[in-house]
Amino acid sequence: MKIKDMYNKNKPVISFEVFPPNKSHDIETIYGTVHELAKFNPDFISVTYGAGGSTRGNTVEIASLIKNKYNIESLAHLTCVGATKEEIDSIMKEYRKNNIENILSLRGDFPKDMLEIDKHNGAFKYASDLTAYLKTNEFCVAGAYYPETHIENNDLMDLFNLKKKVDSGTDFLISQIFFDNEILYKFKEKTEKLGINIPFSAGVIPVTNAKQIKRITSLCNCSLPPKFQRILDKYEDKPEALTEAGIAYAINKLLIWFRGKLMGYICILWTKWILLKKLWIAFLILEIWINSLKFNYL
Repeated sequence: MKIKDMYNKNKPVISFEVFPPNKSHDIETIYGTVHELAKFNPDFISVTYGAGGSTRGNTVEIASLIKNKYNIESLAHLTCVGATKEEIDSIMKEYRKNNIENILSLRGDFPKDMLEIDKHNGAFKYASDLTAYLKTNEFCVAGAYYPETHIENNDLMDLFNLKKKVDSGTDFLISQIFFDNEILYKFKEKTEKLGINIPFSAGVIPVTNAKQIKRITSLCNCSLPPKFQRILDKYEDKPEALTEAGIAYAINKLLIWFRGKLMGYICILWTKWILLKKLWIAFLILEIWINSLKFNYL
């Protein structure tokens, strides 16, 4: 099934995101994660793709497991930095072979050891170039957006690039990490003025590790609202209390999104299953409430 069709059913679209293990860990370490996630019957599960394709084989295997064993749609991430047309053709062939119809098109981060001169090599310079090529091969293609602007761009250029990405054939958009809902609302207003009207999914990360979040935000131009910063500062050395506070904050974000008729997707980063269960129960309650109001989703 093409994921884009899920957004036409006038109901929330909820997904999880998993990270293939790096080369120092066996791929079987993720099997238990997928098995537990499948019990919650999400609309789809996305599978990330390491820098420069470092987890390419694992991405295909995990996406195939999700699709063919658990009958849940998978969204396979695909980066194009430094990739040749032949390499992308080979990956698409693998996806087709495993019944994978949905791809998240990304430029990808440059590998740390990549020379400056090599950063502009490859058949696809931008995600929009990859998207256009994937669409000619009949895949459903998602794109990423940055509510707070890509770290390499300014606000104006980032919106211009997003418009270009959408015009190249993107079917729906998924956010990169952010924590401040006001930033998302302002971003949506700007995209509407540009005529970007495809479905948006907003991401939420249940925070359980203060140092991890601070490191991630420092790398991706993501700010922390004062309220959330106070939570991190207060409970940084109290893991159990931070976990409870992080889940409460995530639930509050979901409530606000659905009141504003925004779609949601849940990004799980190395969290505990009891946390996911709490978040999922909260969402089910929200879904009943939302359906009773007969909202029309974006």
